[in-house]
Amino acid sequence: MTDTPSTLYCANHPQTETNLRCNRCNKPICPKCAVSTPTGYRCTECVRNQQKIFETSRWYDYVIAAALAGLLSLVGSRIITSFGFFTLLLSPVAGVIIAEAVRFSVQRRRSKSLFRTAAIAAAVGSLPSLLFGLLILLQGNPGGLWGLLWQGVYTSVVTSTVYYRLGGIQMRA
Repeated sequence: MTDTPSTLYCANHPQTETNLRCNRCNKPICPKCAVSTPTGYRCTECVRNQQKIFETSRWYDYVIAAALAGLLSLVGSRIITSFGFFTLLLSPVAGVIIAEAVRFSVQRRRSKSLFRTAAIAAAVGSLPSLLFGLLILLQGNPGGLWGLLWQGVYTSVVTSTVYYRLGGIQMRA
């Protein structure tokens, strides 16, 4: 007597045949639903539940992160953009400094929304300098174009550096 395995279908896509199962809950999943982890494939629900364990931020961490990231970004935007071309090299350094200051001030507590808050605050903190550069350009000073360019570079690089430095490597679920 031969045992023929029954055909499995994905729990989320009932029309898709699969031989893959979540290594945590043993639910059948298709390659579209599978999330690769260091220990094997898991379904999105198990990954989501695991990530909730790591969200440890408190309500006041958002206030601290926003205030600190905004203030440091404002100071950095005034100093770093005055170096012209070297803004390309100094902006990521400023982003790392801002991210690490936020991480230290919230005592290494974490959540995705906390990282987003810090990144948005870093962008908002650099806006006054960006608007000032735009005002100089609108007054007819063609030299203001370079200042506006470096402000834009600073804003985009610092914002992305803060977010990715705080967020680290994350699995998509």
